[in-house]
Parts: sequence; structure tokens; C-alpha cells
Amino acid sequence: MRILFAGTPEFAAAHLQALLDCDSHELVAVYTQPDRRAGRGKRMSISPVKALAQSAGLIIEQPLSLKDSAAQKQLANYQADVLVVAAYGLLLPPAILSAPRLGCINVHASLLPHWRGAAPVERAIQAGDSETGVTIMQMDEGLDTGDMLLESRCTITEDETGDSLRQKLTELGRPALMSTLEKMASGKVGGTVQDEAHASYAKKLDKSEARINWQASAALIDRTIRAFTSAMPCYAMLEEQRIKILSAHINAPINALNDDTASNAPRAGRILDVQSHAIVVQCGSGIVAITQVQLAGTKPMSIAALLNGRPTFFKPGQCFAD
Repeated sequence: MRILFAGTPEFAAAHLQALLDCDSHELVAVYTQPDRRAGRGKRMSISPVKALAQSAGLIIEQPLSLKDSAAQKQLANYQADVLVVAAYGLLLPPAILSAPRLGCINVHASLLPHWRGAAPVERAIQAGDSETGVTIMQMDEGLDTGDMLLESRCTITEDETGDSLRQKLTELGRPALMSTLEKMASGKVGGTVQDEAHASYAKKLDKSEARINWQASAALIDRTIRAFTSAMPCYAMLEEQRIKILSAHINAPINALNDDTASNAPRAGRILDVQSHAIVVQCGSGIVAITQVQLAGTKPMSIAALLNGRPTFFKPGQCFAD
């Protein structure tokens, strides 16, 4: 088949690589988001998909939108059999959905109809789900509402992070995509209608969510820290310093506070104990042990490494700001 591909981040690039590794189909062009300025220096940055497409010598298209007639005509001129979408980031209007002979299919990182939307990996971990997976779906005008063509499942472990789960889903998604394409090529693919009664939505991550709410439970704080990891690291404010919280766990043993505030009822956000490898913090319910942080202008470091150089940086009785 003649295939168009549309995607942007690393997850998408891995699926583009699967298409490149296959000699059964013709990859005619790649669509990806326009280059963006990123980082402290605001240098122009290209997407992982564009970098891979360039190295493979593929035709690259980067429209700002697919809603205008010129972009739609350009895509239709490729006369593709199917458009494969994986975390592209642009809406596909009806004219695009109907342009390829067999329509458009999407590699979605959840078990639809659960966690439709922009951040299914993070929301699944944050919610405490025990299972997720990848769904290959036929795209329609709704938000991840099309018929399901194939699904592949995996467990979410108690120490799962956004990065580790994305890697699992990548390993599931590539063979699922290729299997679906082979069935489409032979005319043997069939879809299953999604059950709207079980639909849920994975809303886009908002910067405000990265600041830890110490009034929440230790379990939710731990899951949020693990879920957001590289996508949008969590942080907390301590004496006007912004500290990224990169790793933590719950149910940590603690020692008694060694200052005169020990008799006071612990308040959410208060440091209960400073250990050699962790700082133990009171949450709205339960406690969380922080084991890795990043200070402004520094690289990520373990609590042990930080305290080795700055032994009094954290003190029992200090309180992270609400």
C-alpha cells in the first residue's frame, strides 16, 4: 500500500521506524508538527519524527493546519491508500479523513474507549490503573471515537513511570500497527464499535498540575510524580526555591522530629524526617519519601548526593509551601 505517516514525538518516531523497517509498503511522505523554539535559549527544534524522516530521505510536510484547502489538496495528491497517525497533534478534518482510499488509522496509547484524548499514558498512571495498552483505531470526526481494529494489553506496575510505560506501549504498538496494515492490505480487517458507556477522557497536561498539592494523599502524589516524569516534572516551593521532585515512594519509615515542633500536629507539606537517602514529607493523608530532586541550575541528583554536599539543605520541621 501507499502510506502517509503523521506524528511528532518519540512515540510516533518509533512507529515510523517500524514502517521504514518494512518493505511490504511504500512510505510516500511524512507529516509532522512545524519546528518550534524550545529550551532556555529558545533555539529552533525539530520533532523526533522529522529527524528520523530526514535521515531516511523521506518527503516531509509541516503544515500549520490541515483545515485550509491548499493543505488538503496537497495531501490528496499523494493518492495514499492509508494515513497512519501516531501522536500527531493536529486535528484531521473530514476532507483529510476521507482522502486516503482506506481512510486514516490511529495508534492510540490506551485501551479505548478508556482514556481518549491527549495524555492517556499520564492519566492511566495517575488514576492508579492496573492495566492499559494500545488500540489501533479507524479515525472518524470524533475524539478517538472510531471503530477499534486491534488492541494489545499490558500491566501497569506499582513503580511505573511515564517513560517506562511509554516504552512498553511502543513495544506493543509497532507490531500491532504492522499487523493491522497487513490485514487492511488483504481486505480482512474488521472494526469493533466503542462502548460509549465506558468512555473516559485524558485531558491535556496543564502546567498548574505539576506543582505538588500536599493536601492530596501520599498515594496520589506518588502516582503523579511518576506519571509526569519527563513530560512535565513535578515541583514544590521551599523557602522561595523551586525544587523539582523527580522520584519518591510511599510508606517510608520515619524517625521522631529532632526539634521543638515535634509535639505539633504535622501539617501537609511538612518535612518530618531527613534521612541519608530521602526526605520524608507529610501529605494530606499518609507520608511520601522524596529520593531524587533537581534544584534550579543543576542536574538531577539523589537526596544522598545533595545532602553529601549540602547536609543542612533540608531540615525537619521545614514546610513546603501550599
